Amino acid sequence: MKTYSILPNVSLGQDADIGQFVIIGYPPRGYEPGELGTQIGEKPIIRSHSVIYAGNIIGDDFQTGHHVLVREENRIGNSVSIGSNSVIEHHVNIGNDVRIHSNCFIPEYSVLEDDCWIGPGVVLTNAKYPLSEGVKERLKGPVIGSGAIIGAAAVILPGLTIGEDALVGAGSVVLENVPEHAVVAGNPARQIKDLTEIEVYRMRLNEHQAEKET
Repeated sequence: MKTYSILPNVSLGQDADIGQFVIIGYPPRGYEPGELGTQIGEKPIIRSHSVIYAGNIIGDDFQTGHHVLVREENRIGNSVSIGSNSVIEHHVNIGNDVRIHSNCFIPEYSVLEDDCWIGPGVVLTNAKYPLSEGVKERLKGPVIGSGAIIGAAAVILPGLTIGEDALVGAGSVVLENVPEHAVVAGNPARQIKDLTEIEVYRMRLNEHQAEKET
């Protein structure tokens, strides 16, 4: 017996693995079922109790853990994985090969570029002055650069840019832009070294640079 729900105007690629109590194509407030189209590429694995709103365009090899919420009108690339209990709000752009671990919060108007890695419990924010007048018109999520790594339970403030191949240490609170290759840690986060100084990351940096040059 089917225990999941795929609403009208949903395009689902081949070899989809859909768990129990999943909902795909849920209409946001103000829309009727099927009014916004939803596209998900080939070979998705969408685990139980996940909800994907209408209006999303998602690439191939998409995966969710359990109890994942993906709000409306996001653009998500190929080979993206979102861990259990994570929330992706609306109008978020996520590149290819992005890993978002469990219990993460990605707010509206965030950008996650290719190959970035978001550790468990990370919180991105998009409201500089919560509950202030006109706050919804000023929402601006962070930009997480290609190849950047955000350690567990880090907090990134609104509108910041985390540079390519930067590393944010676990538990950091980031108040300023982070340059590419920088390693930052602490509350508030401060640069403590360059990623090139960490031997285990040198191969990753070289591979990433080679990809950009091809």
